[in-house]
Amino acid sequence: MMLVIVGYVRIPDEMTISEYDEMNVGKTYVCQALVNYSPDDVSPVETEYSTSVKLFNVFPIKSAKVKVSRRKYVVPGGDAFGIRLYTKGVMIIRIDAVTTAAGNVSPGKAAGLKEGDMIISVDGVEVYRNRELSAMFASSGGKKLKLRIERDSKSREIEFTPVLCSEDATYKGGLWIRDSTAGIGTIAWHDRTNGIFAGLGHAVCDADTGEIMPLSGGDAVEAKIKGCYKGTSGSAGELCGVFSSGTIGSLYINGETGVYGIMDSFDENDKVVPVALRQEVKTGAAQIICTIDDTGSAYYDIEIEKIFDGKDNQRNLVLRVTDPKLLEKTGGIVQGMSGSPIIQNGMLVGAVTHVFVDDPTEGYGIFAQNMTETAEGVEDYLKAS
Repeated sequence: MMLVIVGYVRIPDEMTISEYDEMNVGKTYVCQALVNYSPDDVSPVETEYSTSVKLFNVFPIKSAKVKVSRRKYVVPGGDAFGIRLYTKGVMIIRIDAVTTAAGNVSPGKAAGLKEGDMIISVDGVEVYRNRELSAMFASSGGKKLKLRIERDSKSREIEFTPVLCSEDATYKGGLWIRDSTAGIGTIAWHDRTNGIFAGLGHAVCDADTGEIMPLSGGDAVEAKIKGCYKGTSGSAGELCGVFSSGTIGSLYINGETGVYGIMDSFDENDKVVPVALRQEVKTGAAQIICTIDDTGSAYYDIEIEKIFDGKDNQRNLVLRVTDPKLLEKTGGIVQGMSGSPIIQNGMLVGAVTHVFVDDPTEGYGIFAQNMTETAEGVEDYLKAS
């Protein structure tokens, strides 16, 4: 009699490994970086090639695209910071009617505007602040204006006609708009060689529309945490903090995987840790670094319960807080802890992104590799400047 045991492991079509590394998929399938590099080569290493994935390192199973890159090292964060973000243009968060002599009229609806649209310019003049747009409407005399807007990352021009408000004899557009936002999050990591830093692990979105706020500029500022509202089932907790006067850096990216910028100053001697590749993250014990009071950042125990290999840029891990001290003080994960770095086996494996509202002891995390790949956009900015 022959006994056959069948198992299944999903082998991804694309993988990333560090030079000289061998990658095990499900402890059964193996592929290797077959490119040789000199240990003295300090130039960036990144190449792609196809390789064979083998069962027990003997039997070819399938071909996969492999990216070989030099291992990244960063300084883990954990400090709370304040975010002041200014939008590229102004965002429409609500469209209302204007009271006129002829009744209630909505110029926004008549023009086909939608909540979440970004108004970039009026008659060719760029708009950055709410008051600028209000002044343009007020001085229009009721004439048609050409608005350049962005919707779903596409630019278009529309005609918009302000109307005379009968209550104060001022031409208005009936639009509620937003040009900035502010909040508190946690720094995930920074690069001690160039000052690039990452925070949050998710985008800063408009509270009313849920749209990612396009960034024209912004500041990272010092923040002091005074305490927190404890999270309970059905109610997310929140860190309570205040902005300090000191600016610690400038923001250049607000994207799906977080906010990114450059620190004003940093210590080139700060201790670094390696950044784990996606396939190096394991279920099991880990720690997060976060700031929950005025004593500064500290390590707290967590468990990585699930790992997803899908396309979601933010929800790659399911985490559970197991540390008694953190559970006692915060109830688990609370708002403001987004960006808290996750450390496992001496490597930065990810950052906290979301809390489960029905169970604040659990939440999501993002792969650290997703964040370092996004940060390459800031590196491009540095090279161009």
